[in-house]
Amino acid sequence: MPKLFSSAAVLCITSVFLIGCNNTDIAKPAQAETVQTAEAPAYFNLRPKLEKDYGYSHAVKIGDDLTISGAVSMNDSGLIVAPGNMEQQMKNCYADLEKILQHYGYSFDDVFAENIYTTSMDDFLKVAGFRNTIYKKQFPTGTWLEVKGLAVKGQLIEIDMEAHKTK
Repeated sequence: MPKLFSSAAVLCITSVFLIGCNNTDIAKPAQAETVQTAEAPAYFNLRPKLEKDYGYSHAVKIGDDLTISGAVSMNDSGLIVAPGNMEQQMKNCYADLEKILQHYGYSFDDVFAENIYTTSMDDFLKVAGFRNTIYKKQFPTGTWLEVKGLAVKGQLIEIDMEAHKTK
């Protein structure tokens, strides 16, 4: 196969290409930054024994951000409260969520994301209007999912959320 270009010609063409592509008028992408906070995570356990047994923390606050694990309708012994009653289980979830929010000085007005998992979307939709008494300013973003089951048999609904409060 014949040689089309000499090494010197390739070097010359490459140099011209690189110089021509070095256009300083094109905006350069911003450098990525890692923002670190000196504030350590602050964990909260609503039901310490159960949360230790199941292996999770109910909430963690880092800086101005609060993440709350799924709340379900249960007592401190882990027994389902209001079995078979979607509306009451939902109200119990929100009561627990409110306790956690208040522990950190937050309210439902600070919630920006909420996810609801239910074993019956039809039953949940019948009582979802209760949320109007919880969110008076605006509704958070969120996802509603119907699931086959939750952690403990008999749980009908689980709600997790995230909140942010500017100092």
